[in-house]
Amino acid sequence: MDGIALLTVLVLAGFAGYEVISKVSSTLHTPLMSGSNAISGIVLVGTVVVAGQATSPVLLAVALVAVALASINLVGGFVVTDRMLQMFRRPAAKAGGSGGSGSDGDGKEPAA
Repeated sequence: MDGIALLTVLVLAGFAGYEVISKVSSTLHTPLMSGSNAISGIVLVGTVVVAGQATSPVLLAVALVAVALASINLVGGFVVTDRMLQMFRRPAAKAGGSGGSGSDGDGKEPAA
């Protein structure tokens, strides 16, 4: 494909992606983030495969930059998803003097 066709596909994919994501309800954003993290993981695997098959130092350098950027994207996605999930957690019970709650004060249930 020539450059104009590739640019056209990129622009159309961008518009289609924006329209699809903007129609997702707020309650589905967390599962959507999980799905995008899975896709980012697949992209990272692809960049590692490409880096392993590089035949010249320039291609290897570009592939290693791609691996680094894909890794940053994947880790950032998990950090953002974790922050979103923390918004839905119940507040931890305050450690009181009763001692009969079965909790050791750290907000976690005791191990069985």
